[in-house]
Amino acid sequence: MFNQVSSWLDANFGLAPVTQQRLLASAIAIAVMWLIHRLVLAIAWRRVEAPHLRYRIRKTSTYVIVPIGFLVVGRLWFEGIQSIATFLGLLTAGLAIALKDLIVNLAGWGFILWRRPFDLGDRIEISGHMGDVIDVRIFQFTLMEVGNWVNAEQSTGRVIHIPNGNVLSDVVANYSKGFQFIWNELPVLVTFESNWKKAKKILTEIVERETKDTSDDAQKRIVEASARFLISYSKLTPVVYTEVRDSGVLLTMRYLCSPRSRRGSAQTIWESVLEAFSECDDIDFAYPTQRFYTNTTEGKVGARAEPSPPPSGGKS
Repeated sequence: MFNQVSSWLDANFGLAPVTQQRLLASAIAIAVMWLIHRLVLAIAWRRVEAPHLRYRIRKTSTYVIVPIGFLVVGRLWFEGIQSIATFLGLLTAGLAIALKDLIVNLAGWGFILWRRPFDLGDRIEISGHMGDVIDVRIFQFTLMEVGNWVNAEQSTGRVIHIPNGNVLSDVVANYSKGFQFIWNELPVLVTFESNWKKAKKILTEIVERETKDTSDDAQKRIVEASARFLISYSKLTPVVYTEVRDSGVLLTMRYLCSPRSRRGSAQTIWESVLEAFSECDDIDFAYPTQRFYTNTTEGKVGARAEPSPPPSGGKS
């Protein structure tokens, strides 16, 4: 039966018996590798429940099985190549010439695994794109995009695939690794006529109250981060800065927060500010307005200009 099928393939498709044997052996090798891969995953799925650990097991098994499959099939088709090192050398040279971009992406993948500029779940910014890392593959990694047209760096719902080679040529900003906190600022503009000292005291009390837990946690994190990075902050508690602008006095609240809680923390603080200012008759928000200012009557006593004399030549 086998000889008849072999003769039919040779007569109709020009496949020599040796080629047929190699095809059959290659198919068997691929099937065995696939079965081993599925068996490893089945065992892991029964014993492991953590999604992140399952993901890593699936990725690791793929990274191990696929190269072994290439080597086994390659040895079947290249009889004259008995040395694995020679085979790999020729294969690498050919790929380097024909698949330059893929080789760069493969090198980027190795860099990601070795140096770990980011891990799954980290929020990063690279090549003008910001998002949370949700997948890392041999030639590209995937982000769940944040920011863009959505304010306060919240999710847009888009999935972005970025070549791994970009980590070798572009700047990678990691929001999650190291210190794990970011500084956020909320500007509050009050009128010149407002009691800005009282407003500053109110803002300081609010931002200290709402971010107390974050500041305490940040103090512990910076000690851990200093063991790996040269990170040094002399002050981690929130602060309110004072500036003068065209329309009034600008009071800027600066505080620490988690990258993913930036919008929520801003909302909580703003609601507290609105409630506190609504109870104060001597504090008012500044906004673009038009008014006439007469220095001779409204200016400070020591800074008023002299009234202009009446025009001469008039009737007495």
